[in-house]
Amino acid sequence: MRVIVTAGHVDHGKSTLVRRLTGMEPDRWAEERRRGLTIDLGFAWTRIGGEDVAFVDVPGHERFVPNMLAGAGPVPAVLFVVAADEGWMPQSAEHLAALDAFGVRHGLLVVTKADRADPAAATAVALREIEATSLGAVPSVAVSGITGAGLDGLRAAIGELTGGLPPPDPGADLRLWIDRAFTVAGAGTVVTGTLAAGTIAVGDELELGTARVKVRGLQALGAPRDRVGAVARVAVNLRGTARGDVRRGDVLLTPGRWRATAGFDVRLRGAAAADLHRDLVLHLGTAAVPVRVRPLGTDTARLTTATPLPLRVGDRGLVRDPGEHRIAAGFDVLDVRPPPLSRRGAARARASELEEPDLARTYLRRNGFVRIEDFAAMGLPETGERLGGWLADPERFAGLRAEAEELVRGWDSVAAGMPVEALRQRLGLPAAELVVPLLSTGFEVAGGLVRRPGAGLAPAVEKALETVEKQLAEHPFRAPEADQLRALGLGRKELAAAVRVGRLTAVAEGVVLGPDVEERAAAELRGLPQPFTVSEARQALGSTRRVMIPLLERLDAAGRTESLGDGTRRASDGVHKGP
Repeated sequence: MRVIVTAGHVDHGKSTLVRRLTGMEPDRWAEERRRGLTIDLGFAWTRIGGEDVAFVDVPGHERFVPNMLAGAGPVPAVLFVVAADEGWMPQSAEHLAALDAFGVRHGLLVVTKADRADPAAATAVALREIEATSLGAVPSVAVSGITGAGLDGLRAAIGELTGGLPPPDPGADLRLWIDRAFTVAGAGTVVTGTLAAGTIAVGDELELGTARVKVRGLQALGAPRDRVGAVARVAVNLRGTARGDVRRGDVLLTPGRWRATAGFDVRLRGAAAADLHRDLVLHLGTAAVPVRVRPLGTDTARLTTATPLPLRVGDRGLVRDPGEHRIAAGFDVLDVRPPPLSRRGAARARASELEEPDLARTYLRRNGFVRIEDFAAMGLPETGERLGGWLADPERFAGLRAEAEELVRGWDSVAAGMPVEALRQRLGLPAAELVVPLLSTGFEVAGGLVRRPGAGLAPAVEKALETVEKQLAEHPFRAPEADQLRALGLGRKELAAAVRVGRLTAVAEGVVLGPDVEERAAAELRGLPQPFTVSEARQALGSTRRVMIPLLERLDAAGRTESLGDGTRRASDGVHKGP
């Protein structure tokens, strides 16, 4: 399917033209038909040149320009309509300015009412005006909606127009801008929109604002569908939301693939930043939201919207001055996560940064490390070095690698190694998973420590541990007292290091035994009459209550013993939980 929007001055025959082409009534409201005036968006379709073509018919009256912008925003091609008897008119100019601001590049001029006046003059003026915009030089056709003259030529021209449109990406992340929302008896909430990219299917779970909704049913061209791919006009029956919670300008999104933003940097088209009023209305897709404009450079600005929008780099929109009834400027989104402008001169520096040719590299250089999924959600191509699920700025990566090596070598640690988390914090890395890829081949990670291969405990700690190990060899379940450990220079830090490298087991705060204490204790306890008390276990193991209580709790947790709830325990059959 191809989707085309109409544009042009009020009463120049847009709806009549769609009616003659499709045989359908695009005006949906009784008031529209009574007044002969399109107020809101109309929709109709037909088959031209072996392809389905849907038309979005927009209002031409200046009071309904916001409705026109909602229809034109998501659509890639336009039938620009000018009446032969009236020629170029004010709303012709504003509609063209809107199309130019949106960056529409595919179009066809249709001069209507050719039965009332010679179309040559109107055609010449309109072609000249259109050529100066993003549409450039377009073909033209003169027709009469009353007599039908020229309609065959128009159908042929539409076939050529649709044949030249760029192919859509059916695998793209879904972003369906909603232009209508209503309720169908027995079905619930239904929304419609122009699917410009991606695919939607019955059963899909989608994001709608902060809620998750499910696609209950689909229609395209009035017929039920299980799946619809871009480009298409589509009606979506939703489960999980009420009609009152959905309105024009809302968006259906692929979950987790978009990042909403209320502050973003843009390049302006059609006006200098300094010439714009500070408070305007932003139009993008079908959304229309208040926006504050802060100039950065000559043609760059920071836009801050009243509500967040799901945007990506490269999106096109416009800002309109409703007070002056004019399109103020078009814009291209350059950065959806820009840096704060908190210091004097920050705006000028930011404008200079936005002139750099590779915005993806600029963003990565500013942030150092960015998740790949965030890069995709912002619309940026991958760049830099890939580290698992992250992208790294090569210069930052090289600098931090050298810094990491110095930190590890100079770390004053009893364990002759630096804790991974300590290294992450010192380097300012956003995630611990980046530590290992950052290290050179001269280091290893073991027991939560980064160290050089073969590195062990500090000599003083090693000597103290030999004393403790000799004592535990004679009395494996009698933990050294705190005073003895302190005298040996084994404080909390030293003991934790010994536990990390597997030399000791900590059964409680300040209570340490040998590395194989659990296995040895379980073997001894299985030899006792079952069940047994804490006192009986203490006597059998030659231990103390200070040691025995936490040791038994540890054995319970490992499945080596089982508490019976009456102060006694029994040993398991040797099968235990845990590593």
